[in-house]
Amino acid sequence: MTVRSTRLAFRSNISLAALFLLPLSIHAQLVDGPGKAEAEKLCRQCHDLAKSVSLRQDRTGWEATMNKMIAFGMKGSKADFEAILEYLVKNYPADALPPLLINKALAIDIESALSMKRSEAAAIIRYRTEKGPFKNLAELKKVPGIDVSKIESKKDRIVF
Repeated sequence: MTVRSTRLAFRSNISLAALFLLPLSIHAQLVDGPGKAEAEKLCRQCHDLAKSVSLRQDRTGWEATMNKMIAFGMKGSKADFEAILEYLVKNYPADALPPLLINKALAIDIESALSMKRSEAAAIIRYRTEKGPFKNLAELKKVPGIDVSKIESKKDRIVF
């Protein structure tokens, strides 16, 4: 498997996980199109699809979500993963994502907005609780146990 196909496989798994979070009753509300059937088949085994796609992400975010799901054991073909990724990117884009109010955000919001691991979001919450609100980006980058590049790549979305 090439780096690209591995990355795509991981991305596909993340999208599937997101789809698993959506209520089954909302399946009829999913946008029709190529990749919908694959997403329903693979993702709804664990998630409510409607809830998952409500997160709306850019390509990088959907890829990260799918990669996470693959790492959790989601099984599917490379073609399935590619179809799901393209379906999610096209139909559930990250149009006009709201800013992340880092001093009030919940861990789940930090995870999704900054594409962080659960442990990284928890570290931010813990640091904020112990030291008080963040004043700027430099302070946020001091949190132990986080990938600073994730913060740097999405710094335009963070509000203090």
